[in-house]
Amino acid sequence: MSEKLLKTREYEAVKSSEIPAEQRPVFHMSPAVGWANDPNGFSVYKGEYHLFYQNNPYGTRWGNIHWGHYKSRDLISWEYVPSALAPDMPYDRDGCFSGSAIEWQGKHYLMYTSNREDKLPDGTLQIRQTQSMAVGNGRDYEKFPENPVITADSLPEGSSLSDFRDPKLWREDDGFYAVIGSRSPDGSGQIALYSSQDLRSWRFVSILDRCNNEYGKMWECPDFFPLDGKQVLIVSPQEMLAEGLEHHNGNGSLCLIGSYDRSSHTFTREAGQAIDYGMDFYAGQTTETPDGRRVLVAWMNNWENYLTPNDFKWSGPMTVPRELTLRDGRLCQNPVRELEKYRTDELKLRVEASEEFKELPGVGGRVFDMTVELDTEECKSLELRVAADGRFYTSLVYDGAKHTFTTDRTYSGSTRDLLAVRTMPLTGHEGRVKLRILMDKYTVEVFANDGERVMSSLIYTPLGAEKILFCSDGAFEVMFSQIKKV
Repeated sequence: MSEKLLKTREYEAVKSSEIPAEQRPVFHMSPAVGWANDPNGFSVYKGEYHLFYQNNPYGTRWGNIHWGHYKSRDLISWEYVPSALAPDMPYDRDGCFSGSAIEWQGKHYLMYTSNREDKLPDGTLQIRQTQSMAVGNGRDYEKFPENPVITADSLPEGSSLSDFRDPKLWREDDGFYAVIGSRSPDGSGQIALYSSQDLRSWRFVSILDRCNNEYGKMWECPDFFPLDGKQVLIVSPQEMLAEGLEHHNGNGSLCLIGSYDRSSHTFTREAGQAIDYGMDFYAGQTTETPDGRRVLVAWMNNWENYLTPNDFKWSGPMTVPRELTLRDGRLCQNPVRELEKYRTDELKLRVEASEEFKELPGVGGRVFDMTVELDTEECKSLELRVAADGRFYTSLVYDGAKHTFTTDRTYSGSTRDLLAVRTMPLTGHEGRVKLRILMDKYTVEVFANDGERVMSSLIYTPLGAEKILFCSDGAFEVMFSQIKKV
């Protein structure tokens, strides 16, 4: 173990213990200390889920990127594991960037982007991103002496040598494969496919897909997997332009659904959609559970809208892990079923129309799982206010006339002039609208119509604001439960 990694582990062990327990989410993973962004290495190793993440342990802003580490038996209760990777080698001295992990022959293999920056004689900065490997036992990892195992020189001519990152690794019968984000000669994103027999020697196979300036520019954090008879490619485009309500400006999340010819390694697109419509979602990564479910987790934060309070010593929770399915040609997401065993104090209510905001008996708090269901002919408008106390609140609004759902955190308590409102399309199914709302102190995730569309956003309202208020023009039903750990 390098001296740098040892010092990081010692530091995070001390500093993480100083963070108040009540400041932590209950069922969302948050970094041990410091900054977190992309989830990495989401995998199953020796029967446990491992989730790594981009981490600056020494501050709550991006930089000095290590790999933080947690593990779990059920995707809900997470156990801290000491930091796995530090930027301690010449080829990764400027950051151990995003990557993935697999179990093979009893060992845990990590593949990550090694970042190096050099100042040239003319004063310009030269960035070189390469792919490197490490192997370990679920706690301690040793970097390959062959690193880096993939360089950008293997890409098609004209591809970027500096934007080449975020490998997603998997195994098939004929060997190992990885998809890596890259930038094509026209400056927009492309996804490169590589293969290997031993995880050490890699060859370029094909370009699976290109952005062609259609969806943003650089495509980061790719993932590529089969799902319900189709093949899914997910990427996180930078420099997105809004297209109605389907995509938003800036750093987006994109799902491309299609078919994959394994003999020719050709991916053919058939449909595309946003993965999440909220203000805080990026860099989703999936794994396959032992019982065959495809589960996704993402970074619940935003590069451009930094909301973390000044007195916090951590920044950047992860989303609740979500089971993925395809339904009617769309990617659908729902919280993993393991969450259900943490529900307590369950109740079900029918609520009549009210022009005034009102509370419901037994419905309140900042850590809950609540489903609201309505008949679109009976109830055409509904507003919920969560984390409310008379001064603060966040609005969740269904507008049947416009067929939309909106999250508005304008009055959530932020003193910063940042993005506060986002809207997504929402229509009824057979005359019904269903909204499942998960809240975990500072996180609000809305799963509409059994996960057909999802909206994830952060709020840092003081925890004393815990009322839930309702106002509607028609009757609706509420199913509510607290979420508690035993």
